[in-house]
Parts: sequence; C-alpha cells; structure tokens
Amino acid sequence: MRPTIAPFPSARPRRARATPAIRALVRETTLAPSDFIWPVFVRDGDGVEEPVPSMPGVVRRSVDLIGAAAKEAYDLGVPAICVFPYTSMEARTEDCAMAWDRDNVANRAIRAIKDAVPDMAVMTDIALDPYNINGHDGFVVDGEIVNDRTVEALVKMALAQAESGADILGPSDMMDGRIGAMRAALEAEGHQKVMILSYAAKFASAFYGPFRDAVGASAALTGDKNTYQIDPGNGREALRMIERDLSEGADMVMVKPGLPYLDICRQVKDMFGAPTFAYQVSGEYAMVQAAAQNGWIDGQKVMLESLMAFKRAGCDGVLTYFAPEAARILNG
Repeated sequence: MRPTIAPFPSARPRRARATPAIRALVRETTLAPSDFIWPVFVRDGDGVEEPVPSMPGVVRRSVDLIGAAAKEAYDLGVPAICVFPYTSMEARTEDCAMAWDRDNVANRAIRAIKDAVPDMAVMTDIALDPYNINGHDGFVVDGEIVNDRTVEALVKMALAQAESGADILGPSDMMDGRIGAMRAALEAEGHQKVMILSYAAKFASAFYGPFRDAVGASAALTGDKNTYQIDPGNGREALRMIERDLSEGADMVMVKPGLPYLDICRQVKDMFGAPTFAYQVSGEYAMVQAAAQNGWIDGQKVMLESLMAFKRAGCDGVLTYFAPEAARILNG
C-alpha cells in the first residue's frame, strides 16, 4: 500500500533536507567500513610494492608485506580481505598444477594475513586463470574450455585454500556444478565452517581489463570467456545461476561487475534474501580514478556515492579497491 502524501504546502519535503543533522536522521541507506571486502594482489619477492599502471593507487605486494597492509585495513574497520595472486607467464602451465599447491603465493598470503590479523576474514579466488598458460578460468582442450575436468581441479584448489586458513572461498570460474562439488569436498574433509561466496552472476564484461593486467592474465588470454560467463543481456539467466548456486550450498552470492548490474543486485536480494555482494571491478575503479586525476570529477565524493549505490540496491557489502580510502573518510 502506497503512503498518502499531503499536498503542498502541508507537505514540504525540503524540511527533511534542511541541515546535516536532519539529513542524517532521515537517511535511508548508510555506509560503513564494515560493508567492505578489500581485494589485494600478491606476488613473489621480498619488500615489493609494484604499482598497477591501469589501476592508480593499487599495488601488487609481496607476501612479506601483505600482513601489515591487512592489519592497517582491519584497524580502519574493514573486516575482510580478498587475495588475488599475480603469476608471471613463465610460471604458468597447461596443467595449472600450481593452483592447488599449498605453498603457492595465494596460500602463503592467506597464512601471512591470518598470522598478522587472526580476526580478519580472508577470502580467496578460485579459478585457474592466474595459473593457466591460456589465461582461462578452466582447462583448454582443443580450443574448448572443458567443464568437468576443471571442476575437479577447482575442488583441489578449494581444499588447499581451506587448509591454509581461508574463511571464505570465492569461486569465480563460472563452471557448472562447482559449488556442489566444493561443498561436498569441504564437508568430507572437515571444513564445515568454511563459507562459499559464489560469483554466481558473473557477466562476460569489458570492465575486467585492468584486473587482468594486475594478475598478469592479459598477455596469456586466448580468445574470450563468453562460453562460461553470462551474456550481459541476460538478467533472468543470472537469477537462475543464483538459485542454482544457493541450492548447491553457497552461503553468499555475488554479482559482478557492480554498478552496471545494480538491477540484478536488487532482484537477487528481493527474490532470494540471501547475503548479497557486488564487486566494484577494476574497470569501474579505474574510470573513477582517471576522471578524478583529470579534475573532471570530485574523486572522493564519486567514490562514496558509488559505494552507497550498492547498499541502496540491496547489497550487504561490496568488494572494492577503495576500501581503505573509503574507510578513512567514513571514520572521519
């Protein structure tokens, strides 16, 4: 039932906008550091902080520095961090065996973060693209990204990450059946407390370019990912993928990219009520930073406004490279 609004001048909506104090009292949506998961890039080496040219302000850190960065974010109120490994072309292989090596750079970073900040939630990425000489999320056989063999590898990857101390696993591969397979393996191996935040609605987007630079996948990728990521025009298909992954044991679900797909975020939250996240991806971040550096927008205000949009669209939280900067501003 729609509320009745009195006619002017009895109703003057501007009364509720008159002062900062009044606006704060009636604000429908709020933003806090606890809404953020901070994606970080890790690499081999010692004492390395290597800028990512296409993502101003973002660096690849060596594992020895990631604990201190995580602690700084946690002290700002950011509760979770998501680890993405950078892998050189020389280290990539057809069999992607490094993906489930307990001593790969991602798993060492998980342990380093848990040692430095035990109470911080550590999220991971599960897909073969950082380790695949072909740059794809799955194995490539005769030009085809094969599903079932890839799922077997992703399960091994999930178990290695859980054994390293990950709190939240983030399957971003978009293979069919991987959530059910991972959940069964986690239960069988005693990892009942490990959560799955599924990239359930991951679209075949042009907004991922800077991320692929950050993890070293741009030069590796052959072809495109259209046979496993969702067509940008297919909203109903995205909802079916959300329903499927929840039915297979996902604890939380994600929509990726973020701002171009806020309509999907709202539908997911309204339809399923499950914990819903969005990823403010590298292209979204880079556009804001580039425009701000050129003086075309107020970077801080646009950053906070964009993050608020996710909450207004129904998201419980957002993966964003802005997390530490936004947290500092929100903390005053």
